[in-house]
Amino acid sequence: MASSADAERGGKEGDGAAISVVEWQGWGTSSPVTATVLEVIEDIKALARDSDAPMTFGGLGGKLKGTFKDQEDKKHRSVYESICDSENKMQFFSARQIACRLLGNRGHLCQKCWLAMEDCMCSRLVKCSLWCSIKFWLYMHPKDFLRQNNTGKLLWQIFGIQSAALCLFGICEHEDIMWSAFRDSGKGMVWFLYPNQNSSPMSVEDLFSSGPFTGLESQKMDLGEKPLNFVLIDGTWSNSSAMHRRLKERWALTWGEEHLPCISLSTLGASVMHKLRPQPSWDRTCTAAAAAGILWELHLVPRLNMYGLEKQAEAVENALDVLLDALVQRRLRKGRSITRKERHNNCI
Repeated sequence: MASSADAERGGKEGDGAAISVVEWQGWGTSSPVTATVLEVIEDIKALARDSDAPMTFGGLGGKLKGTFKDQEDKKHRSVYESICDSENKMQFFSARQIACRLLGNRGHLCQKCWLAMEDCMCSRLVKCSLWCSIKFWLYMHPKDFLRQNNTGKLLWQIFGIQSAALCLFGICEHEDIMWSAFRDSGKGMVWFLYPNQNSSPMSVEDLFSSGPFTGLESQKMDLGEKPLNFVLIDGTWSNSSAMHRRLKERWALTWGEEHLPCISLSTLGASVMHKLRPQPSWDRTCTAAAAAGILWELHLVPRLNMYGLEKQAEAVENALDVLLDALVQRRLRKGRSITRKERHNNCI
């Protein structure tokens, strides 16, 4: 049986305080506090001051609960319906999801590992330096933000936020930072991992037989300030198609091309997280396992085997083991099942 703390968390002293830059960045980002999120938080706090119902949170994602939730839903549904522009609607949706998670998980989740304080696994993770010529971008759906079983967070925990950057879907400040970095690196230095059956993605091996890497077989590869950017779409499979579509639209606006450069992994097995988070098919995997797969396949490229990429891949896999163990131990302590029913969703 879950504890009452799991089911519902009431407001504590300080929950109504503004989100500071330190608090915001503590959750895994280097960006300033985003204006849209701050605006939604202020709206929620203003409603709480005028309401007789307590502001309580609970469940996965720190969702609003009770009578106050009904009041907040009604107010923000009205705001959402009043917005005519589809882009502004989407930004409002994302900001509201993130704002509620920030308020609902204050004092409950560890800011580093996103697990409940009593389950914090930070001391068990081993940090590792990522090869300086590559960078991961975690393009995360707001419904995955602060989700305890999210695996994308492991990448910046291991490699640091400069090597694995968080970009929240629908948060324009985050997306602008990411696309600015892409423009600095150049069109040929950006690749998206997305197993869309309707496209023909390249393999990691193909990547290094064409483009800016052609003819470097006998040279030490050091891209310096212009790293190769790998974008990992971090969200449920049902949300990823909208995320892919948004990336494709921004790519067309930035470089005038409809084709989004995608790569696929040649040797992708089921992640250890499949035990808790079944994927819609066996050729799909969690975000961190996908990152490890990229690193393993980069290591197999002869000119790159001097950069310790296999050690970096192993560091991600070890972190996945730590996360799985922490989640399993919590479930056992709460008397919950440690397996999930298989989902039979259609492949995206």
